[in-house]
Amino acid sequence: MQIVNHSVLSPNASLCEIPLVAARQEVVKRRWRGVADDGMEFGFDLKKPLRHGMTFWQSATARYVLHQQPEAVVEIALDLPPSAVAGLGWAIGNLHLELASESTRLLAPDETAVRALLDRLDVPYRTTSAVFQPGRFARHQQAPHELGPSHRH
Repeated sequence: MQIVNHSVLSPNASLCEIPLVAARQEVVKRRWRGVADDGMEFGFDLKKPLRHGMTFWQSATARYVLHQQPEAVVEIALDLPPSAVAGLGWAIGNLHLELASESTRLLAPDETAVRALLDRLDVPYRTTSAVFQPGRFARHQQAPHELGPSHRH
């Protein structure tokens, strides 16, 4: 088993890519184990969690890339006024759920509570499957003490 402590800083894109597919519940951890598509086993002992698409190991012939599994999400198009988007972010966060913001959409876990909230607020949404990567202030991404000296409770 290969032990991984961080991502590869300068991956060689010309090497063959071998994926290691993992669920978000594993990817957000600093310590976990996984098996790449070629059967190679890895133990992760990280300072910071890896993200989807990162090369975490490289040999002379291949680079190993983390592929986060898509999961069921609710997609909200960002064609709403900014104040409405901010309010939605607050409301979903108030449910103690994570939120991902992309250039054209918000993504939230496909949970009954999220659907009920959006229905009650008459906000259009659709259910889909996507790689869900909550923002850096989401609960699994960074502990409050890691946010730096300007963060106060």
